[in-house]
Amino acid sequence: MYRIVKAEKLADKIYLMDVEAPRVARACEPGEFVIVKTDETGERIPLTICDYNQETGIVTIVFQIVGASTQKMAALKAGDAFQDFVGPLGCASEFVHEDLDVLKNKKMLFVAGGVGTAPVYPQVKWLRDHGIDADVIVGAKTKDMLILEDEMRAVAGNLYITTDDGSYVRKGMVTDVVKDLVENQGRHYDVCVAIGPMIMMKFVCLLTKELNIPTVVSMNPIMVDGTGMCGACRLTVGDQVKFACVDGPEFDGHLVNFDEAMKRQQMYRTEEGRAMLRLKEGDTHHGGCGHCGGDE
Repeated sequence: MYRIVKAEKLADKIYLMDVEAPRVARACEPGEFVIVKTDETGERIPLTICDYNQETGIVTIVFQIVGASTQKMAALKAGDAFQDFVGPLGCASEFVHEDLDVLKNKKMLFVAGGVGTAPVYPQVKWLRDHGIDADVIVGAKTKDMLILEDEMRAVAGNLYITTDDGSYVRKGMVTDVVKDLVENQGRHYDVCVAIGPMIMMKFVCLLTKELNIPTVVSMNPIMVDGTGMCGACRLTVGDQVKFACVDGPEFDGHLVNFDEAMKRQQMYRTEEGRAMLRLKEGDTHHGGCGHCGGDE
C-alpha cells in the first residue's frame, strides 16, 4: 500500500496528492508518469508525475475528475492509501540526457494549459536545479482554475499568465502570449515544450511551426491503460505509428497528427467506436498484441 500524506484541492475538480513511494521517487525523472489503482478492483489510471523528492520518498501527483475512478480518488484523504502506485513509466524528457553545457546555451519556452501545468513544473524545476532558466507561459480558463502559480513562479525564469476570460493578469490564449513574446518583444527560443489539452497543443504547434521553433508535446492526455496494450493512445507521428505510453509521452509536436488523434480519442470512448478502430487497425490496434480485449 502507498500512503497518502497530503491531499489538497487545487481548483474545481483538480486535486493534488503527495504519496509515499520511495522506490518510485528514487528513479523519477521529469516527463515520466505513474499508474495508480485505488483498490483491488479499481481502474488503472496513468498520471504524469508533478514532483518528487528522492530523500523523503514522496511523489506528487495532480489529477482532474473526469469519471467515476477519478471521483473516487478525489474522496481519498491524508492517511488513506493506494493499492498500486507503479512507476516511473514512459520516457524522460529528452533534455534530461543532453550535455549540460549545450543545454545552458539554449533558450527554452514552456507552454502549460490547465492541468498541463503539473507535468511542466518538474521539468522547469529540474532545469532551475541545474542552473538553467526557462520562460513559462501558463494558461487557464479563469483565475479560479489556475494551479501551482507560486510553485511555478519559484522555478521559472519569467512567468507569463493568461486567462481565457481575462479574470487574471491578461486576457487571451497561450498562443497570443507566444506570438507577443517572439514578434513584439523580440524573444528568441531554441525549443518550446507544450503540455495541456490536445486542442491547445495543436494550435501552439501550428504557431511555432510558423515561427520556426522546434516544439515538443506530451501526449499523456490520451493515455488510458498506460502499457501500450489497450491501443487508446495510438497516434501518427510523421509516417510512423506510435503509442504515447510506451514510446512517449513526449513527441515532436510538428510531426504529430493532432486531428487524427483527437478524432480517434472521441471514437475510443464508445463501444461502437472501439469496434470500428479494431476493424480498421487490425492486429496493431492493441499496441501490437491484437488480443488483449482492451475495450472490455
